[in-house]
Amino acid sequence: MSIRPRKRETISISDDKAYETILRPIITEKATMLSEQNKVGFVVPLSATKLEIKAAVEKLYNVKVEAVNTSILKGKTKRFKGVLGKRTDQKKAFVTLAEGQSVDMMQGV
Repeated sequence: MSIRPRKRETISISDDKAYETILRPIITEKATMLSEQNKVGFVVPLSATKLEIKAAVEKLYNVKVEAVNTSILKGKTKRFKGVLGKRTDQKKAFVTLAEGQSVDMMQGV
């Protein structure tokens, strides 16, 4: 049994859709350490796909993206003054940039 390789898909995205796809960058100690490995973290909507995230980052920051890894952070259930509440779910995208590329987080996007 042979396995066929996947087709390389490219997607074009408008400026409005790109700004809706990338909600905010992740700026933490762990994300700063990942920047040494050419990786950048972003918070994205739960409905965003890897192809949309790749196209949005390439369009907004003018960089070449090699890979996109996503993870979904489930919201915790918290109690406040005896009332149960739930934090919202978040999707995080960690983008691997091509060698020699970098993203300036203070660019104002």
